[in-house]
Amino acid sequence: MAGFFGSREMFSLSKRQFTAKLHRIFRWYTLGVLLFIALLAGLERLGMSRSWIGLAFLMSTVVLYAGIGIMSRTTDANEYYVAGRRVPAIYNGMAIAADWMSAASFLGLAGTLYLTGYSGLAFIMGWTGGYCLVGLVLAPYLRKFGQFTIPDFLGERYGGHVPRFIGLAAAILCSFTYLVAQIYGVGLITSYLTGIAFELGIYLGLGGILVCSFLGGMRAVTWTQVAQYIILLIAYLIPVVWLSVKQTSVPVPQLIYGVQLEKVTAKEKQLLTDPGELEVRGIFRQRAEALAEKIRNPQPALTADRLAATQKLQALKDANASVSEIAAAGKALAALPRDEAGARRDWATAKAANEVKSQPLNGMPAHAAQFAGDPEGTPEEKNLYEVSRRNFLALIFCLMVGTSALPHILMRYYTVPSVREARQSVTWSLFFIFLLYCTAPALAVLVKYEIFTALVGTPFDQLPAWVQAWNKVDPALLSVADVNKDNVLQLNEMTIGGDIVVLLTPELAGLPYVISALVAAGGLAAALSTADGLLLTIANALGHDLYYKMVDPEASTVSRVTVSKILLLIVALLAAYVAAQKPADILFLVSAAFSFAAASFFPALSLGIFWKRATGKAAVLGMAAGLSVTGYYMVTTQPWLREMFGITAPVQLWWGIDPISAGLFGVPVGFVVIVLISLLTRPPPESVQQLVEYIRYPDVKVRHSQAAITPQSRSHLPD
Repeated sequence: MAGFFGSREMFSLSKRQFTAKLHRIFRWYTLGVLLFIALLAGLERLGMSRSWIGLAFLMSTVVLYAGIGIMSRTTDANEYYVAGRRVPAIYNGMAIAADWMSAASFLGLAGTLYLTGYSGLAFIMGWTGGYCLVGLVLAPYLRKFGQFTIPDFLGERYGGHVPRFIGLAAAILCSFTYLVAQIYGVGLITSYLTGIAFELGIYLGLGGILVCSFLGGMRAVTWTQVAQYIILLIAYLIPVVWLSVKQTSVPVPQLIYGVQLEKVTAKEKQLLTDPGELEVRGIFRQRAEALAEKIRNPQPALTADRLAATQKLQALKDANASVSEIAAAGKALAALPRDEAGARRDWATAKAANEVKSQPLNGMPAHAAQFAGDPEGTPEEKNLYEVSRRNFLALIFCLMVGTSALPHILMRYYTVPSVREARQSVTWSLFFIFLLYCTAPALAVLVKYEIFTALVGTPFDQLPAWVQAWNKVDPALLSVADVNKDNVLQLNEMTIGGDIVVLLTPELAGLPYVISALVAAGGLAAALSTADGLLLTIANALGHDLYYKMVDPEASTVSRVTVSKILLLIVALLAAYVAAQKPADILFLVSAAFSFAAASFFPALSLGIFWKRATGKAAVLGMAAGLSVTGYYMVTTQPWLREMFGITAPVQLWWGIDPISAGLFGVPVGFVVIVLISLLTRPPPESVQQLVEYIRYPDVKVRHSQAAITPQSRSHLPD
């Protein structure tokens, strides 16, 4: 295996022999994974502790990925940047699926569907539609052009360093935003598997990322992602199939989705009028009103809070209370806001949280409700319905266009031998992604039914041990509090984050802990695979496009790859530091990356391929304009970004569109600017226009003179 991934043997094999040997390797690998799971399951029955099982999964998977990275190490530029352009379509499809199944998809998608119901389907429709757009509009044509990176294409197509630099900046922006989300997921899962601190888990998981991508570049990342896809597929399907059997005796969760959805809807109606739920919602409503009063009179309220906390601490000391009680009271006193501004900010956040929990179903919409509001109701309800539907469609648009323009996904189509296999890769990737995406809606409904029927109504002193275990990892992800002091868990007394719904599935299904650890390892594989691709995208863009193409065109192959590796290390450490600050939820970070990619790349790439009149100046201004509009809308409307930039002016949503869909405004601006500026400036050189004609016909021979193709492009074109 080492020699095989090490490229010498690969060069000596025909395409058919190479693919056949890959089949044998990954068949044995899959069997080995299943035997490893069975072995740990047997050891658990013999008394192996949970901490050792979690550590075994973590260390074995990280060592496996690192081993592939070491075996695939290279300093050859063609191998490091595009895996030698010899990856078969089926394995490129698996690698793309792993690259795509990020922490947000693996962990967050089912959680989003759990929390938002029907509206969460926008993610599945947008992301899946994006791959159709990739196959129809971009992938075959980019592969025909050649090159190593997306900024490389922009530099060659539009000419000059400015388009390349703008593309480089945009690639770093959207990839780094996405990368932070993946490393956050790595820290979350690592801390769950081992019990170590979240921040330490980030840097521990980072080691697995770096060993793979640092040593072997795209070649190592490709084969690691294939291995990771197999693990995450097994990890995702086993618990949801088991939960389906537990609830319905049917092992195909997709088939019982409608049946369980009807049961969830019936349970929702019961919870709406349950006396315990009504009491808890009333308590949260009272808390929200009390906080509103504090916000109106901050100084007296802050003084009273500080006095009450001080008196409580002193009373505990006088009564010789336990050290833990005194320490908790001291922390509560220290956590009080220092001034009125801080008090208003903290109380406003708490007030919003209490208002959500004062709503029916813990603030969640009915799972089967299409949109908020009522198209036949009052004017306010009609308006809410229209805004909700508008945001649903806007999110689909941003995710679809953003998917088709993500640099780390488009880079993967440079690794196949031909244009035909680039198209086949799209088909295979859609199939492998479909296996998980068609399961996520069923998983969300199964988990919601289990929580509604098996967890809600349980006495607090009889709750499963995993509830407190997750509370220790991060109370924002899962916590419970007996608000009305009746010792019975109500739905609104539970706080659950969407990022852990998948991780909870094995424990809700009553499976042994080894399956919980397997699911966590699958989530880790999803986060690591995407992080590998993103890191490589950023490092390659800096090393190839900035250093080699703009700073030192005479640089040797070894120095180019070395610079890329150094930059990869720096970017990884920086992303880990940002992720350790827990800047925002995974879903928003990922969605922001899609809007940035859509607004910056899609107009320039699609017009660069299909309109030979598009000029370099127009592309530069179009990318800058699209990014600026998208960034401005996010900064002025998204709460976390508003706080970071100190914006206090009232939020002004354009047509009610949420900041998660900011790309809706940036994409048309980019198209309009490129078209108008192109018509007002001189056409591109004839050679560039002929090259555009050439790449628009992926399956035919060159129609024009070879002079139309630049020397750099010609060296990468398929035979």
